[in-house]
Amino acid sequence: MKKSTTMGKSNVTNYTKVMGKRNAVDKRNLAFGKTNFILLAISAIIVVIGFILMSGPGSSVEKYNPDIFGSMRVTVAPIICFLGFISMIVGVMYRKKDSEMNDDDFSE
Repeated sequence: MKKSTTMGKSNVTNYTKVMGKRNAVDKRNLAFGKTNFILLAISAIIVVIGFILMSGPGSSVEKYNPDIFGSMRVTVAPIICFLGFISMIVGVMYRKKDSEMNDDDFSE
């Protein structure tokens, strides 16, 4: 038996409808909006700042550095990282109100 390798007309039509026009992306089908990406970027920057504050010179056997137990590295920096992770959750969960969505996103 010989299998047909050609696509049916309906399959080709559906493919061109989906893949043919890149500029005509329907904004209602996107998972995140511009605001979500901005919030996620700001949150990532906050987390990176927290990790930078946690870093610093270490302590060795020859030379003890008491700064490794300083309040900046032990308390403040982890709190900043935690707030950054919480704000990431907010960035993912954020959604515009219906009235704002109707005015901004669906205008043609």
